[in-house]
Formats: sequence, structure tokens, C-alpha cells
Amino acid sequence: MRILLIEDESELATWLARGLARHGGFTVDWADDAELAERRLSVEEFDALILDLGLPGMDGHEFLRRLRGRDDRCPVLVLTARDSLPERIGTLHEGADDFMQKPFAIEELEARLNALIRRSRGREHPRWTLGSLVLDIGSQRFLQHDEALNLSPREYAALKVLMQKAGEPVAKQQILERISPDDAMVNLEAIEVLVHRLRKKLAGTGVRIVTLRGMGYCLEPIHDAPG
Repeated sequence: MRILLIEDESELATWLARGLARHGGFTVDWADDAELAERRLSVEEFDALILDLGLPGMDGHEFLRRLRGRDDRCPVLVLTARDSLPERIGTLHEGADDFMQKPFAIEELEARLNALIRRSRGREHPRWTLGSLVLDIGSQRFLQHDEALNLSPREYAALKVLMQKAGEPVAKQQILERISPDDAMVNLEAIEVLVHRLRKKLAGTGVRIVTLRGMGYCLEPIHDAPG
């Protein structure tokens, strides 16, 4: 799931992007002002927006009013250090879907984003599908023909990032950061072993992990797989 973060503090933006990728598997794009965010939204699609109110130039309130004024219904979660009741009520009336005060826990932010995206899609448990392989976000399981694949936590995390970027190359370092960001005992060679195990477990799912020399791995459908 792809998020646009609109935040002018670079250190906070970097921490948020890494945290949401690590904990929730989100792809986070960053815009440091509202004008840049508007330009990106005119040509790109996102599953949700994270919006800081205290932006330079056009502030978050004006951005939100303009977003809803053109009937853009992308879910918006507002982050701000301001916590007065009138501020919260006014922001929600302007079109925000949720509101969190700084400082906050990354785990709560992830949970709120998932809830916003579920509601916006009109379903309780969003699913990603490739071939006969299904990732059920609600239960955090990979399924094949409604049967759960038996995956270790690291196998699940690695396959999730490959599924999220299906059809695109994913570097070993990206997988390493997702499965074990703080464990110095896990190295890039361990990723090769992990991918070898996943390839065996994906047999019969209609998808495969291919090696792209110098680029990493790519999860793709097997077009000639039996139906």
C-alpha cells in the first residue's frame, strides 16, 4: 500500500517512512510542502495521505480544503502538535478522516492507516492477489486456494515486500531491512537462503521469484501455469 507523507521536517519524515515500511509494509513517498503534494496527486495515486498541518507556504488546512474541494476522496490522517478541541473538530470538518497528536507510537499510526484504507475500499479485510497466491492483510497470512502457507515470520516479511512490489525488482538490502532491521547477525547471504526456501513453498501457486542479476529479486506470475 502506497502512502504520501506531507511533512516538512526531514528527520521525522525519514523516521516515519522507515517505520511504516518496517512495521506495516507501506511504501511511503514524501513531499515536504503542500504544492509539491498537489502536483504529485495530479499524476499519481495513493492509498492514503499523512498530512502535517504546520507546513510552509500553503498550510495543511488549506491543502485539505482544496483536496476535498476537487472531490478527491483519498483517506487523510492528520499529524500535528496542536491538540485543542476546536482544532480537531475544524480539521475533521475540513475533510480529515483521522487525527493524531505528536508525539505518537508508530504502531498506532500503522493500525489507523490500515483501518482508514479498509474503510475507503469498502471491505474489512483487503487482499492482494497474484496468480493463486493471496495475501490477506487482516489475518496477515498468505493463502493458496484458501489454505494458509506455512511461513516463518521472516519468510512472511520477505514475501510480503515481494508481493507489495510484484513485477518490480526488490534489492536484497530492502528485504534485509524489512525482515531484521536491527539484527546484525542476519546478512545479505541469509537472504539468499530465505529466498531459496520461499521458492520451494511457492511451488504450485502460479507465481515465482526470479533473480535479476545486480538488482535483486522479483515476484511475478507464471503465465503458462495451469489454471
